[in-house]
Amino acid sequence: MTAPSVDQVKQFLLQLQQDICDGLQSFEPDVTFFEDEWQREQGGGGRTRVLSGGQVFEQAGVNFSHVHGQQMPASATAHRPELAGRSFEAMGVSLVIHPNNPNVPTSHANVRFFIAHKNGEDPVWWFGGGFDLTPYYPVEEDVIHWHRTCFDLCAPFGDDIYPKYKRWCDDYFYLKHRNETRGVGGLFFDDLNAESFEHSFTFMKAVGNGFTEAYLPIVRKRKDVPFSEKQRQFQLYRRGRYVEFNLVFDRGTLFGLQSGGRTESILMSLPPLVRWQYAYEPEPGSAEALLYERYLKPQDWLSLEPKHG
Repeated sequence: MTAPSVDQVKQFLLQLQQDICDGLQSFEPDVTFFEDEWQREQGGGGRTRVLSGGQVFEQAGVNFSHVHGQQMPASATAHRPELAGRSFEAMGVSLVIHPNNPNVPTSHANVRFFIAHKNGEDPVWWFGGGFDLTPYYPVEEDVIHWHRTCFDLCAPFGDDIYPKYKRWCDDYFYLKHRNETRGVGGLFFDDLNAESFEHSFTFMKAVGNGFTEAYLPIVRKRKDVPFSEKQRQFQLYRRGRYVEFNLVFDRGTLFGLQSGGRTESILMSLPPLVRWQYAYEPEPGSAEALLYERYLKPQDWLSLEPKHG
C-alpha cells in the first residue's frame, strides 16, 4: 500500500476551505469572512474563518486545523486501542452554517485525516467525514436533492457505499435522549482505510467537494422566502438540538477539547442565538409538527424521487 502523503492532504484541505468560503461569500455582498490564524501550544495550528451578521448567514464558520502531539487523547484510544503510545497528526476542514432565514437549513460538513506513528511500525491512518442537513421547515425536493448529491458522489466507489454511509449518518446524528434525528441526514464515514491511500483520499475529496454542490442550490432557492416571527422563534428553539448534540455526543468536539485544541475554533459550530422551552409541543397539523412527524425519522429519501421516462 502506498505510503500516505500528509502534504497532499493538507494542500487539498486548504484549497477546500477556500472554495467553500468563496461559495458562501457569493451570497454576501456586504460582509466578509474574518480570518484568524492560530498556533497550538502542543503542536500545530490552524486557520479559522467566520462570517457573521450577513444577509443570508447569521454565522458561517469554516475551520482548517492541523495539529500534532506525542500522545493520542483518551477519546481516541478508547475508540482505537492500538493508538496507545503513538504520536499523531490530525488535520481537517470542519464547518457549520447557521442561516438567518428559518426556510434555509442549517448544515454541517467535515473531512479529516488522522495518522499515528510509532518507531519501527507502519503508521496507522484513516480518513473520516461527511455532511448532514438540519432543516426547520423542510421542502421535500430539497431533501431529495441533498440525498441525490450524496448518492451520485458515492456511486463511483461501489453500490454499497451510499446506503452504508447514509445509514451511519442517520445513526450517528441521533439524539438518544430526544428519540429523534438531528435532521434529515446525509453521509458519515470514519476509520476509512480501504484498498489504498489514493482510493481513500479520492473518496474523501469527493465528499469535501460535494458539500457545496448539495447545499448552495438549497440556499439559493430558499434564502428569500418570507418568514414570520413565530418561525424564527421555532428556528431558535430547534437550534438547541444542535447545541445538545455537539456538546453531548459529537466525537470531533470531544477529541478537539481533550487534545488541547483551540476552544474558540472547536465551539464555532454553536449558533450565535438559541433558546430552550420547557416541554414544547408543536400544534397538531402545523408545519412545525410535520418536521417531527415526517422528517426527523430515518427513511429512504431517494424512493420519493420523481421517476422520468
